[in-house]
Amino acid sequence: MVVSSLSSRIRKQLEALPARPGVYLMRNGKGEVIYVGKATRLKDRVRSYFGSARSLEPKTRALRAQIEDFEYIVCANSGEALILEATLIKKHQPLFNIRLKDDKRYPYLKIDIQNPWPRVYITRRIKEDGARYFGPYASAGSVRSTLDLLKKLFPYRSCTKEITGDDPRPCLDYFIKRCIAPCVSYCTTEEYAEVIQQIILFLEGHASTVLDRLENQMATAAEALDYERAAMLRDQIRAIERTVERQMLSTTKKEDIDVYGLARDGDRACVQIFFIRGTQMTGRDNFVLEGVSGESDKAVLGSLLQQYYESAQSIPKLVIAPIAPTGQTDLEELLTQRRGARVQIRVPQRGEKRQLLEMAQENAAESLDVEKVRWLSDQTKTTTALEELQEELALAEPPQRIECYDNSNIQGASPVSSMVVFVDGQPAPREYRKFRIKTVQGSNDFATMQEVLRRRFKRAAEQIKRKTLEESTPNPASTDDWKLPDLVIIDGGKGQLNAAVEVMRELGVYDIPTVGLAKRHEELFAPDEEAPVVLPRGSEALFLVQRVRDEAHRFAITYHRQVRRKAATASILDSIPGVGPKRKRALMRKFGAVKAVREASVDEIASTPGYTRSLAEKVKEYV
Repeated sequence: MVVSSLSSRIRKQLEALPARPGVYLMRNGKGEVIYVGKATRLKDRVRSYFGSARSLEPKTRALRAQIEDFEYIVCANSGEALILEATLIKKHQPLFNIRLKDDKRYPYLKIDIQNPWPRVYITRRIKEDGARYFGPYASAGSVRSTLDLLKKLFPYRSCTKEITGDDPRPCLDYFIKRCIAPCVSYCTTEEYAEVIQQIILFLEGHASTVLDRLENQMATAAEALDYERAAMLRDQIRAIERTVERQMLSTTKKEDIDVYGLARDGDRACVQIFFIRGTQMTGRDNFVLEGVSGESDKAVLGSLLQQYYESAQSIPKLVIAPIAPTGQTDLEELLTQRRGARVQIRVPQRGEKRQLLEMAQENAAESLDVEKVRWLSDQTKTTTALEELQEELALAEPPQRIECYDNSNIQGASPVSSMVVFVDGQPAPREYRKFRIKTVQGSNDFATMQEVLRRRFKRAAEQIKRKTLEESTPNPASTDDWKLPDLVIIDGGKGQLNAAVEVMRELGVYDIPTVGLAKRHEELFAPDEEAPVVLPRGSEALFLVQRVRDEAHRFAITYHRQVRRKAATASILDSIPGVGPKRKRALMRKFGAVKAVREASVDEIASTPGYTRSLAEKVKEYV
């Protein structure tokens, strides 16, 4: 039911909506497109946005609050609507859509086969000009690495000059076997066309076909006693074989498959794609998506597949995904139409394909971590994040030095804590600290956090007192050993925060801003405040806080594993007073194991180099 507050113009638009498939565009007060959607029945789908707010998801409610106008485009069927939706999302990059990161066009490799002497180069525009296109690639770096590989394997021309065959001499590429020099008529158009055909086959994943053709050419050259050409072809074959060997053997069955892995963090997601052609992984790429907050994994994956294949030049027979995407049937129909043969989307549960999927999932998670690090290196974003933190937490200044603390133990065993430091939004590993818990027995996060903060800030409190004395009695020799943070983050909710604040007040450093980060909803709790601070989804501040928290967790877990390993390999000999590493080694050289030491006599132990009879008696008593 439409709410009464709607303007008469929108009411009339809603009444005029057709019950047909199509695409709709929502606009805000500035006329900007903020959402693009598709519908099997425009009348039902668009009207749903203007019903009772209680029935809407939080993200949809936020969208509804900004809608001032909308328009729609009728399509012949849902497949046509799917293609149009992807095209419009790429064009407008709407705020409320899941979208491939950046509004630039993605790069492709172009081979202008309509030219008598084709070149291979990078482009960002696809035209109906008869050329062959390969891509899209996620970045200029990935497409350039492919181009560099092609240049090493195939002797095509990279120059832009007009080829007449009348040049007086070839360029350097000819002498280093990177070109067959059509500029000086050292090859025919047929020979050059064969090189281009090999490149196309290689990019399509048919390396074995390329090798077969080259081997036939090498045999023909050898029979004609053209040993120089045969040697050149032999070297090219070996180079391609080495490249293929470096590619991971992925499946025992020859198939064309795209494998997708998905990892998410906040408002961003990373998708890793493995391209399987034949039995080899011929390449891989990863894409970052934004605007995924509040969306299901199915919706994120469905949007990615829709946008990627809308312009992809290679459609596989099979798409492997970690979860069935939203609109799977429509997507399969779209891919089948574009490929000209049936395409399936599957979620494998076992076997080789499941292993490929798990590998793609792991790589997606790694790529997302790399994206976080890359984000941190962007000074503009980190500055924005620090300013947002200042505003949200009501700090006097942007927090230039942030310290984050995290505990790690397994059922109270080998408890440790970590302190990580970020300076100007960047990690400062040299200032990280590890804490082996000394006074707390069993699993007690509150007491553990108090011990760590007491040890860390006790020295800081002494430093503050020293500074106060120096103001009345200057002492040039004194130095500041510990810098005080502008913000302390405790990994935990209100309980951990209250325990931390108690210690900081006890030591007289309670004026340092301190917050607790709840893991479940990533809310920030401040002392003496009932309601938590909720950083906006997709904000730079939230991304920075997540990165700081993740780094503290990683550092604590790594240290905890080290302590556990050391405890697991510790010997009872380590606990005997007077038996250090040197005497322990001497004893183990002689007896080989603690069991043999236990069975030995006191005299046998005392005869070990470095041992007296009294020490031998002590060893015997302990073991």
